[in-house]
Amino acid sequence: MTTTNKPAAVLALAQGRTNGQAATEAGVSARTILRWLEDEDFRQEVDDTRTTLLRVAVGRLAAGATLAVDALVDALATEKGQARVQAARTLLDACLKLRESLELEERIAALEAADRGDL
Repeated sequence: MTTTNKPAAVLALAQGRTNGQAATEAGVSARTILRWLEDEDFRQEVDDTRTTLLRVAVGRLAAGATLAVDALVDALATEKGQARVQAARTLLDACLKLRESLELEERIAALEAADRGDL
C-alpha cells in the first residue's frame, strides 16, 4: 500500500475511530495502521489534526453560545413565571461555570509560566 492513504487514516484516528475503522477508511490493513502508529511523526500528525478539529468545534460552540445567551436574556424579559426563573438559573449557572473555568485557566497558565521560569 502507498502512503498516500495516510491523510485518511490521520483524519479517521483524529476523529476517534478505531484502528480497524481507520484502516477501512484509508483502504489499508489494520496492520498498516499499527505500523504507522509506531512513527512519532504520524502520531503527532494525528494529535495536531485532533487539536484542529477541537478548535473548530469550540469555535462553533462559542458562536452557538452567543445565540443561546441571547435567547436566555430574551426569555428573562419576555417569558413569565417558571420559564423566566429557569432562564435566570441557567444564566447564573453558566456564569459560575465560566468563572471557574477562567480561574482554572489562569492558574494553569501561571503554573506553566513558573515551570518555564518566566516569573
